[in-house]
Amino acid sequence: MASIFLTVSLLFPLFFSPLVHSQNPIDSCWRTNPDWESNRRALAVCAVGFGKYAAGGKDGSIYVVTSSKDDPENPIPGTLRHAVIQSEPLWITFSRDMSIVLKNELIMNSNKTIDGRGAKVEIANGPCITIQHVSHVIIHGISIHHCKPGKAGMVRSSPDHIGRRRGSDGDAISVFNSSNVWIDHCFFSRSEDGLVDVVHGSTAVTISNNYFTQHDKVMLLGHNDNSVVDENMKVTIAFNYFGSGLIERIPRVRRGYAHVANNRYDKWEMYAIGGSADPTIFSEGNYFVAPDDPSKKQVTKRLESGSYRKSWKWTSSKDVLLNGAYFEPSSNGTVTSLYAREEEFSVYDGSLVPNLTSSAGPLSCDSSRIC
Repeated sequence: MASIFLTVSLLFPLFFSPLVHSQNPIDSCWRTNPDWESNRRALAVCAVGFGKYAAGGKDGSIYVVTSSKDDPENPIPGTLRHAVIQSEPLWITFSRDMSIVLKNELIMNSNKTIDGRGAKVEIANGPCITIQHVSHVIIHGISIHHCKPGKAGMVRSSPDHIGRRRGSDGDAISVFNSSNVWIDHCFFSRSEDGLVDVVHGSTAVTISNNYFTQHDKVMLLGHNDNSVVDENMKVTIAFNYFGSGLIERIPRVRRGYAHVANNRYDKWEMYAIGGSADPTIFSEGNYFVAPDDPSKKQVTKRLESGSYRKSWKWTSSKDVLLNGAYFEPSSNGTVTSLYAREEEFSVYDGSLVPNLTSSAGPLSCDSSRIC
């Protein structure tokens, strides 16, 4: 009898933990597998929303980064830059904890996954990541912070192409004219421009399970009000924790379509969700805690004058609004879902968001244990 009791006691945390019964569909897809390390590529089928089909390096070899060094013009084998510029699909991992200071922006090639699981990996104190004119990129489980503008100079973007860059803006991640991109379980903070920008015709993007803190202009979707190419932009923002010290653009949307679902917002300092140039914004099942300042309670901000802005499609459903928070919807009816059937996912009532976002940011993953 004692042995049976011991067995049940040991199995109870595994089968009845909040993780195993998590309602976050991304984490439920892979985190309960203790053999995640030998099945890393299984992560690629777990995205939801518009970035569902981001394959990353699923069909390629494992590339292990062994050095934190960086050479923008002639990358050394074993470095992150050497991995991300290769022409073939690659699933990129890290041999150990690593702090990488890039000497210029890191320009990614198509069909790449940066997978930080099993190590503490940070890109900081230099230029950061550029995803430009490519497709099928996954970035998972790393910290990106204190990003600085890149300088003008030569930067290699593939084994057979090196070009002169004018200098990057200081974004943590810039997604420029790219598609099928998934950014998951990362940490973002304190960069000189945006944390995540999706611009210039980019689409099919999911931004999920990330932790954002201590930053002004957090996330820009759409380059500017005149950028007609961004009318086709579709972005899913789900299960993120927008923590303390964030001021605005969480996100700011121009022209395109944004589904903002099951995210936690803790006391923005100016506004949470903003937009201009007739964007469509569907806020669903979010958890909004307004700042204490009585003049900053409104979740939304329409960053354009004129009465026609009230015809924009901004809708709130199942959101929880606390500490006086309020969402000002548009007056022209509901927002139509643009998801294909395979991209759809369950969105829960905002009251469940503290649990759904409790593991936002990079995870502590040990070999042969659930992550």
